[in-house]
Amino acid sequence: MKKVLVLGAGMVSRPLVRYLLDQQDFSVTMASRTLSKIDKIIDGHPDGKALPLNVKDDTILEKLISKADLTVSLLPYIYHVKVAKFCIKHKKHLVTTSYVSDEMQQLDDQAKEVGVIILNESGLDPGIDHMSAMRVIHDIEKNGGKIVSFRSTTGALPSHEANTNPFGYKFSWSPRGVLLASLNPSKWLQDGEIISYPGEQLFENYTIQDVLGVGSFENYPNRNSIPYKEIYGLEDAKTVYRGTFRMTGWCETMRKIVTLGWLNEQPRKDFSGNTYGDLTRHLIGVGPEENLLKKTAEFLGLKTYSTVIKRLEWLGLFGNEPLPEDKDNPLDYLNVLTLNKMSLGIDEIDMIIMHHEFIVEYPHKREYITSTLLDYGIPKGDSAIARTVAFPAAIAAKMILNRKINIIGVHIPVTPKIYNPILDELEKMGIMFDEKRKELN
Repeated sequence: MKKVLVLGAGMVSRPLVRYLLDQQDFSVTMASRTLSKIDKIIDGHPDGKALPLNVKDDTILEKLISKADLTVSLLPYIYHVKVAKFCIKHKKHLVTTSYVSDEMQQLDDQAKEVGVIILNESGLDPGIDHMSAMRVIHDIEKNGGKIVSFRSTTGALPSHEANTNPFGYKFSWSPRGVLLASLNPSKWLQDGEIISYPGEQLFENYTIQDVLGVGSFENYPNRNSIPYKEIYGLEDAKTVYRGTFRMTGWCETMRKIVTLGWLNEQPRKDFSGNTYGDLTRHLIGVGPEENLLKKTAEFLGLKTYSTVIKRLEWLGLFGNEPLPEDKDNPLDYLNVLTLNKMSLGIDEIDMIIMHHEFIVEYPHKREYITSTLLDYGIPKGDSAIARTVAFPAAIAAKMILNRKINIIGVHIPVTPKIYNPILDELEKMGIMFDEKRKELN
């Protein structure tokens, strides 16, 4: 019996665990802070085991890792390196869905010395984005093409019928990570020039993009795209861009929320109010006798009837909703409010859009190639985001334990031996890309 340890019981864990339990000769131990969540996922399966875990208890964590053949860490990324070090110490494999940090990459030699693989970025984005892009890139190279432009954008959104709030966004998990991502600096290569902006200007650099058969979306840059020129082997590319899709109106609204200071993680020691409206007053420095909506519009350089002000009013940033007593800073207050107002309902479904664009030069022609994934959640079942993050990691774990992946060291899934079988199995699940080609003048 192959033993898998799954750390964490968050939004993507259920489809991953159920997939592994459906394999022959696999047992799964799931460890997390909330035992009730694990019990629902295991659901009495004879090869599943639920254990409580405080991830800060290194003794218990190391013991669990030492008893498994492979660990899948679905914990917050800050814990992955600690988990990886225990895996290396006990010669165990590791799979994560998070970006490779510099500290994680530094474990490459140690992992090779003990003969284990630390496979990261094996979810959706990062994950399927790498695998699907590299499949097209390698195919182009085999046919003698040179990629001169590469753009890749992903969006995790409510389906169109579930798009029923003025923000055009719904959360099926804690919004904190999404809100924090609103402060990420951005950098990309555009026509041979490096474009770079600080985090507070992230949402000033969006475009409107049509995705055939899906709709029109805002597209803003996703972190630093420059390393992907080398990672993907795009030697001839003058444009390398990775972005994020949102429904129209998101970028301007989030830019103004950043301006107001609602994404600040520091407690406001000089604040003594009790409501969301009180904190907005404090952030823009107006007294209780003044019209908050009007003063906020003036502070932001907007008209009172602007759609941004209407969205902030709808969310409750001018209202009398009491601030949660167990929080102490604007970001965490906003996290609670957005989760209450913008959660994906149990009867609603989400959608994943991943859209790659390539401009390719062949000896006698130029081509524009698109490769698009559109996937929907299952009504009253797993969300699209959960499925597309969980299944690549689960398939990778199965392949490692079945010795179909036999490389060692710290890796991401950009080689054919890793990405081909994972993409092939995803296609059998209905998670597949539609590729279109058009010859350019």
